[in-house]
Amino acid sequence: MQLHISPSLRHVTVLPGQGVREYIKVKVASRRVSCRMLIYSLLFFTFLLRFVFVLTAVDTIDGESKCSTLGCLGKKLGPRLLGRRLEPKVPDVMYQILDKPMSKGELQGRLDNIPQTLEDFMAEIKESKPDAKTFALKLKEMVSLMEQRTRTAKIQEYLYRHVASSSIPKQLHCLALRLANEHSTNAAARLQLPSAELVPSLVDNSYFHFVLATDNVLAASVVAKSLVRNALRPQKIILHIITDRKTYFPMQAWFSLHSLSPAIIEVKALHHFDWFTKGKVPVLEAMEKDQKVRSQFRGGSSAIVANETEKPNIIASKLQALSPKYNSVMNHIRIHLPELFPSLKKVVFLDDDIVIQTDLSPLWDIDMNGKVNGAVETCRGDDKFVMSKRFKSYLNFSHPLIAENFHPNECAWAYGMNIFDLEAWRKTNISLTYHHWLEQNVKSDLSLWQLGTLPPGLIAFHGHVHIIDPFWHMLGLGYQENTSFVDAETAGVIHFNGRAKPWLEIAFPHLRPLWTKYINFSDKFIKSCHIRAS
Repeated sequence: MQLHISPSLRHVTVLPGQGVREYIKVKVASRRVSCRMLIYSLLFFTFLLRFVFVLTAVDTIDGESKCSTLGCLGKKLGPRLLGRRLEPKVPDVMYQILDKPMSKGELQGRLDNIPQTLEDFMAEIKESKPDAKTFALKLKEMVSLMEQRTRTAKIQEYLYRHVASSSIPKQLHCLALRLANEHSTNAAARLQLPSAELVPSLVDNSYFHFVLATDNVLAASVVAKSLVRNALRPQKIILHIITDRKTYFPMQAWFSLHSLSPAIIEVKALHHFDWFTKGKVPVLEAMEKDQKVRSQFRGGSSAIVANETEKPNIIASKLQALSPKYNSVMNHIRIHLPELFPSLKKVVFLDDDIVIQTDLSPLWDIDMNGKVNGAVETCRGDDKFVMSKRFKSYLNFSHPLIAENFHPNECAWAYGMNIFDLEAWRKTNISLTYHHWLEQNVKSDLSLWQLGTLPPGLIAFHGHVHIIDPFWHMLGLGYQENTSFVDAETAGVIHFNGRAKPWLEIAFPHLRPLWTKYINFSDKFIKSCHIRAS
């Protein structure tokens, strides 16, 4: 074959061996290519693409570590020619091994041969150079063992926290006993609270009325002291403390001997309320039924922990449901505030695990717009762990009763520091709704929700909540260790909701000083019971 190019570069002559002339004319000026040139070009690129495809497609011969010469070449050159990289393919046998369930018994029989750490695992793999199937089996055994041990440790932690948070610390028990003894031997510890001349102020709506229901004397002292100390007008403060029969004498003794004048403190046991002693009390009936169902279906903490199929967080939730707090009348009594205080128009209800750090009188200036409950919502905020609670966080939307009546993404709100407009409340059926849903939960074997008074509260106050500024109520100090001291210090009210109560040894050390600053550790009762700051 001969190739001749004209001086003007406009003609290219190809002379094949047989002597037949073929012309491929290229007109440079017009940039036109002949049909023959186009066909030759297409044939060339077709051949090139087929070659690249073959190099890329040929994989390893046996699917593991060996590959053919052409296959390896394809894997190396193909992606480079195409301008991309291929990720190594995981052999199907590895998926099959990892997907296959492994029982606890199977694992127990191989404990001696399972690597205990990642370092041991890598050393064994490098030494034995196993195939993909053996590698997957070894990996699965090690991960399964670690998973079982992690689950066991988590459940033990939840059980210990449950025991610690449900028990009464010996220091608090000691304090109650010493105060009860003081009440019986010291007339100064049996003062009428408040004094006779101040009794009319208990129904005077020009005062700022706060309600605290608790059977914890030390916690009540912190709430009361922080409330009065931070008030701009303490002489206008009235704190109504409601307690049970067994705690009434110690509570009366403490506040008789530790005056917070000019603030007015009322200490009253439930049996002192006329409404509570007349006829049937719905909350007590519901609590009795609830307790009976819990003991029947929950089986106690031992049965809960022994369940090997449920996830640790579900077990933690069930353990928390067994806490005495959630079946305490002190926790349910807020739903009867209109009956307990028939002469009052507005009150602020306080939990006993809070600390007040600012003057709360501006709460009375908030326009509730006809709503009953002023509360902080818990679905928005910087702390995504604490402030991410919606109805679906508390209610069981797999149950038709819940799914038909509420929306799972509706924003939840918090108990702990709530403004209640009792006048507006008396015009509603909130209390009846609360007890109706408690009955429904008992009938459904506690399947509508699992713990606490907030779920039925969310239902009963649905449509009656006025959202207030989050400054007034900072949550999570009892279960969120990441809360900083600086952030907590700037909140109006901080709430140690969760298991890590500030009076327990499991409290978070960096947050506990916000609570202990309101305790006088030189007090004779505090010292004699060995109650310390840390």
